[in-house]
Amino acid sequence: MTDGGRRQRRAFIGSFTAAGGPGVVVAAVDAHSGALTVLSSADGVPDPSYLALAPEGDTLYAVSETAEGAVAAYRVNGDKPEPLGPPVRLGSAGPTHLSLYAGHVLTADYGSGSVTAVPVRPDGTLADRPSGRLRHTGSGPHERRQQGPHAHQIQPDPSGRWAVGIDLGTDSVLVCTLDDGRPVLHREIALRPGSGPRHLAFHPDGDRAYVLNELTPTVTVCRWDAEHGALKPLAETPVLPGTPAGDAAYPSGIVTSPDGRFVWTATRGEDVLSVLAVEGEGLRLVGTVPCGGHWPRALAEAEGYLYVANERSGDVTWFAVDPATGIPRPGGSIDVTAASCVVFD
Repeated sequence: MTDGGRRQRRAFIGSFTAAGGPGVVVAAVDAHSGALTVLSSADGVPDPSYLALAPEGDTLYAVSETAEGAVAAYRVNGDKPEPLGPPVRLGSAGPTHLSLYAGHVLTADYGSGSVTAVPVRPDGTLADRPSGRLRHTGSGPHERRQQGPHAHQIQPDPSGRWAVGIDLGTDSVLVCTLDDGRPVLHREIALRPGSGPRHLAFHPDGDRAYVLNELTPTVTVCRWDAEHGALKPLAETPVLPGTPAGDAAYPSGIVTSPDGRFVWTATRGEDVLSVLAVEGEGLRLVGTVPCGGHWPRALAEAEGYLYVANERSGDVTWFAVDPATGIPRPGGSIDVTAASCVVFD
């Protein structure tokens, strides 16, 4: 599909097929309004809850968030995803996130508390089996949620030198590298016990990182040292004007604005998006707005718009962002049953 001679931008949406989701969805993005229009879907892998696009934009990778755990590759040159071979079994349970790093797909395996590496061949297809696994160790003070490690996210840092993982079960950030295809631990950074870190977003300058905590509705502001692969926690900032009792808030997604002035988070228990202003090395909560649905599992930014995958209401909503205040304004939505994430080419 083209727009004035240019290929129209596309969004790729993950969903939980066990809850009736269509699998991997491809949608066209209107350059003028940010609106999405569904083009196609593919249901070849169960519960493709998180997606990652290759830098060239022609190959899409998906985790299968199942007890068995798998990762799949799709060719996305056209408007319908085409499977590139069968899914690769991970041998680890409940992968919730994946990214591309040093010629491999890395998965964060929530159920197993591990990071698994699968080599990517030059043509974008996946090797037949993983090349290595790093098992996290430890626990946290939350009796129900932190009995053991629960890897929730893995991504490269802005320099591309390190893979940075988040573990909800151990209240820690793990900085890793690859050694002959095996993830190896370089450094582990402890966060506040019981905070339950879920996802991390880097500042565009590459010198700061923001860790969204799931068990307490806060963001931990950190200084990032790419030269040494070191993270230093500085302070915590609330993402809600009031703190719900217990751990009922369930923050989920976090993104930074391309100009580095704002951080946005999503909170499922409150069905809100939070706007935080970047002030020096700190953050200030500006306010919250409704997410446009129920249970916002993931959040993404593209070309001045925010997109929210609302899992339980089964839709993806979009918002135009006021460039002066960072406040999102509702734009519209499309139906995607059990939506779980959105990424863009």
